[in-house]
Amino acid sequence: MARMAGRRLLLAAPVLLAVTFAVFAVAALSPFDPVKAYAGSAGLTATRAELDQLRANLGVDQPLVRRWWDWLGSALTGDLGTSAALRQPVADVIAERVGWSALLAATAFAAAVLAGTVLGVLAARRPGGPLDRTASALAYTLEAAPAFWLGLLAVWLFSVRLGVLPSGGLTDADSEVVTAGQVARHLVLPALVLGLSQLPWFFLYVRQGVADALAEDPVRGARARGLSERRVLLGHALRAGMLPMLTLIGSRVPELITGALLVETVFSWPGIAAATVQAATSVDFPLLAALTVLATAAVLAGNLLSDLLYGLADPRVGFDG
Repeated sequence: MARMAGRRLLLAAPVLLAVTFAVFAVAALSPFDPVKAYAGSAGLTATRAELDQLRANLGVDQPLVRRWWDWLGSALTGDLGTSAALRQPVADVIAERVGWSALLAATAFAAAVLAGTVLGVLAARRPGGPLDRTASALAYTLEAAPAFWLGLLAVWLFSVRLGVLPSGGLTDADSEVVTAGQVARHLVLPALVLGLSQLPWFFLYVRQGVADALAEDPVRGARARGLSERRVLLGHALRAGMLPMLTLIGSRVPELITGALLVETVFSWPGIAAATVQAATSVDFPLLAALTVLATAAVLAGNLLSDLLYGLADPRVGFDG
């Protein structure tokens, strides 16, 4: 396990380097001017000399490779630079927001895995039954529904129509402090929407895996030995049926990040979504590179986690192979 994790970390370094360079390259080709975005309305009346001086102060007058190399050298020492769009250190921008994004993503992901597993097992027990047909139809429908559309629908139903849940933000509008109860209430809708966008994949994989396992000879043999249906299902079929689902953990991380950005925007959740959008539209090189590295690292970590879980669940898979 340690050797495989070490190899993955060594391979992650060049990937992250290539990703950061690609961010600076794409930003350099962008038609947006970071100097004008930084100056705002003051840039409309500024002279050419003043704009050139601001360009030099921001370091965007340097060649692409030089900007990337300077940022990389500073990042390796822990200095991620200063966000031109938000006027604060990039490390502070990320520290203030990444925790809320992680809370939303982790809650939604855990709910999707748990609900998908339970529904998948129940549907696989009686293929073609009412529960199987209903859950499969809903899964295919949710699979095709955009996350932002589900978010708007949830706001209309639970906030506008029923008035039982807040429509956005982290706390109530009249509250001056952040409390756990308010955060939990405001987390329900965005976590529900993000979890529903991930649920179909886990449900379909678990359903198919458990259904295939129930038809295999070892499960038939367990039934023939007189084991209870519950023990056969949970002790044999579920473990075999969960193996394909474990591979989804890594592959769903990019979709989870994209969905989280959309959901955070719809529900005004104070995560990294607003910072990501503002960094992209303002061509904020330091912030955009740091956020991209963070997202790439999350994807690589998700892939590693799925491989480790698969190896732990199936002893036939070697970690050092």
